[in-house]
Order: sequence, then structure tokens, then C-alpha cells
Amino acid sequence: MSSTQEHQEHLWGPVRWAENGAVRLAFDSLVEGADGEPLLMATGLGANRFWIPDGLCRLLAAQGFAVARYDQRDGGESTHLPPTATRNPLSALFAKREEAYTAEDMADDTIAVMDALGWRSAHLLGVSLGGAVAQRVALRHPGRVRTLTTMAAVPGDVSGLRTMRYIRMSTLAKFARVRFPDTPDGAVAAGVAVSRLVASPNRPFDEQAAREAAERNADRGIHDQDAQSRQIGAQWHGPPISAVTRPTLVLHGADDPLIKPSAGKAIASRIAHARLVLLPRVGHEFPECAWHSVATEIRDLANSER
Repeated sequence: MSSTQEHQEHLWGPVRWAENGAVRLAFDSLVEGADGEPLLMATGLGANRFWIPDGLCRLLAAQGFAVARYDQRDGGESTHLPPTATRNPLSALFAKREEAYTAEDMADDTIAVMDALGWRSAHLLGVSLGGAVAQRVALRHPGRVRTLTTMAAVPGDVSGLRTMRYIRMSTLAKFARVRFPDTPDGAVAAGVAVSRLVASPNRPFDEQAAREAAERNADRGIHDQDAQSRQIGAQWHGPPISAVTRPTLVLHGADDPLIKPSAGKAIASRIAHARLVLLPRVGHEFPECAWHSVATEIRDLANSER
């Protein structure tokens, strides 16, 4: 048994499964705070649920939340779809149509997980691609969303060329060049490389800590360009984010090297009464220095919904 599995048995409940048509979605729940208010987390492009720091999840539990997290389709232990013609995230970003599934399908995955958890409604926290997914859930299923927190994300209603204004294309190109062998060692090397790419340039990069984290979570999804292409190519056909009616918090790293802070500002300006918080010395990541602020802000947002 791996150290990650051993740790999960103590801090997290067993992996469970939700179904949305032919897609099976892996999820688990934090043991601490299980009687709190439901809070579901959605992760970023290619990343599995283990990228969300346990320390942040425990702080959220201490703030009164029952925390659950899931692997998006084409990520982690969830269903991976067959290959498509577009097999590079950069080209998938500018494809004229999706080939595998839609953004609506991914939003409905979130609801399937909530159903499997027995949650009629929940607070949502989406990070990066997960932030865009969470925005779309709030548009497509507003009655199921208590509050919406979107972090390090682009507006959920933009696609193709309109996305370019928010993405640092040089960093995305570096991601596209992250190629390592499809082995456990390759996944660890990719994890360190990705951690370096997303880190704030205004904090020293702790390579040893990044390597230890990657060894605990050798996630092949972060360099699976086929799967990432399908995720990034899923296009939204619904209303604009200005139609979001749920209480909304927009978090963004002030030093984000992948998604410009202007993306967070755009989201906050277009959703009525949304609160924008720029996190100092934070990149496209969840560093420990930001955990307390993130947990406190989400708690304050939930209090406003009551």
C-alpha cells in the first residue's frame, strides 16, 4: 500500500463512484467535519483530486464544512474517454467544436457527484478549469449551488480566441512541452516540473517539497495531453456568467503565471455582487501561506448566504 493510500484511509473516506451516463466519477469525503455544510471541490486541467492540499481541506472542515472532492472526467480515477483527432491542449483551445463532450456534460458530472453524496445543494469551490466548471454549474443548476467560489479561473463563458486575453500563452506553451515517460518516475518528474511552472515567482521554489508531494501523488494526468485536450476542448453553449445569481467569491493569485489576474477581475465584474480577492505571493497554486485566507473567505461567503 502506498503512503498516499495509507494517509487517505485515515483522513479521507474510501473512494466512491458517481455516474453520469457512461462516465464514472471518483470522489471521496474528508472524515473530519462530516456533519458540516456540504462543500464540493473541482480540480484543474488534467489534475486529480489529490492536488488539493489536505491542510486546506482540514481548515475548511474546522470552519464548519463537510468537504468532498472529485476527479473530473479524463482525470484521476474517473473515466478516460477515447482519443480524438485533437491531441494537443493548445490546438484544442482553438478548435471550432468539441470532439468528445461538452462543458455542459462536465457541469452535469458535478451534479452526479452531489447526487451520489446525497447532497441536495452544496457550496462549490472550483480551481483553474474546475473554476470554469463551477461557474457553469451555477448557471445550469442554480438551485443546487449554495455559494460559488472560483479560483485561478477564466470566465466560464469564454472559449477559443476570446480565451487568449486571459492566458499567458508562453506558460501554456511550456505546459505543452512537459513530456516525460508514462511511468511512475515520469509522473514524479512531471509533477515537479508543473509545480515549478505554476509557483509564484515571488516565493522561493522548494524543489524538495515539490518532489516529495509528487512522490506521494504520481499523477500521470498532468502530462496526459490527450486527456487535457478533451477537457479544454469542451465548449459551453449556455448563458453568460452575468446570469449567475448565487453568492460568488473570486480568488486569484496575484502572481499567477498561467491565468492573468485580469481573468478574476473580469469574472467579478460580470457577476452581480461578486467579491474579488487577489492573493499576494500566490501563483497558480494552493500554497500554505494562503490556506487561512482562502478558508476564511469561503466561510464568510457561506455566512452571507444564510
